[in-house]
Amino acid sequence: MGSSYGRGRLHLAAAIDQRVEGDAEVCVELARLAERGALDFVTVGDAFARPGPDTLAVSARVAPETGRVGLVPVVTATPDEPCRVRAAVATLDRVSRGRAGWWLGTPGPEDGAVPVRARHVGPVGAGDAEGAWLPAQRASAVTRPQQGHPVRVVDATEGESRGAAARCADVALLRVADPDHADAVRTELRDGAAGAGRDPDELRVLVSLRVDLGGGEYAAEPGHGGGGPRRTADGPLYRGGPVALAELIADWHRAGATDGFHLVPVEPRRDLERLVNGTVALLQHRGLFRTFYPGSTLREHLGLGPAQRNVVTGGGV
Repeated sequence: MGSSYGRGRLHLAAAIDQRVEGDAEVCVELARLAERGALDFVTVGDAFARPGPDTLAVSARVAPETGRVGLVPVVTATPDEPCRVRAAVATLDRVSRGRAGWWLGTPGPEDGAVPVRARHVGPVGAGDAEGAWLPAQRASAVTRPQQGHPVRVVDATEGESRGAAARCADVALLRVADPDHADAVRTELRDGAAGAGRDPDELRVLVSLRVDLGGGEYAAEPGHGGGGPRRTADGPLYRGGPVALAELIADWHRAGATDGFHLVPVEPRRDLERLVNGTVALLQHRGLFRTFYPGSTLREHLGLGPAQRNVVTGGGV
C-alpha cells in the first residue's frame, strides 16, 4: 500500500440525519456539534424524505444556525425536476454563504428516473447552472451560487459510478473496509480525473464508515477497533472506542489510502458527541486535524480551488 499521489491535510465529515425522530431541530443540534469539532461538512441523508421535511429543507433550517461547517444534503434529481433541484441547491449555497454541497443521490425505479451519466465537461456562461448528471436539454439558468457551483459529492463505491466521479465530483465517497482497497480505488479515481483533463488534486476521496462508539474501547470485537472495520450489509462498520478510531483514521491517512473519512454514527446523538469530544479532539491534540476553520466556504475547508465554469451533461445509459 502507499499511493503514488501521497497525502495532504486530513478531512473529516459526519452524517447527522436523525433516523428515529425525523426532527430538523435535532440536525441543528448535531451540526453545531460538528462545527465545534471543525469538521469539513455534515451530510443530511434521506431519512426525512417520506414523511417529513426533505433534505434541502432541513439543510436550509441548519444554515442560519451555523457559521462554518459545510452542509451537504442527499438530493436525487429525476428527469421531471432537475432545474428545480439545481436552483434549490444554489439557493442553499447563497443562504449558507458558500457552504453548500450536493450529494448526488442515485434515483431508483420507484422515482421514475432514468439513470444519467456524465459525459462532457466544457465552458459555459456565468448564467448557466453548474449541475451534474442533468440533461442539458432540460437545463435553465439560475443565479450563480456563491462558490461557482456547490461542492459535488458522489458515492464511488461501485465501479460504474467511478468514471462519473472522476469526471465531475469534488468529493468521492468509498464504502470500503480495508486501506489497501481504499488506496487502490483512490488511485483509480485520481488517474481517471487526470485522464479527463482534471487536476487530480482537485478531487478529495473519503472513506465512508459507520461508527458505533457506544461500548467504548473494550467493546471492540474481532474485525473492529484495532482490527479495522467489519464488512456488513449496510457497509463497513467500526465498533469500539474513540481512541482506537483516532488511530485507525491516522493510520489510513498516513499511509496515503484516503484523504479523510465520512463518519456515519449508528446513534447520531451519542456517537457524534463521542466522535467530536473524543476522536477529533485527540487528532487535534496530535496536530493531525485543524482546531479552527481557516476559511469560510466548503471549498476552502476541502482545500479546493475556485470552481471552474463547467457543466456536466448526461444521457441515459
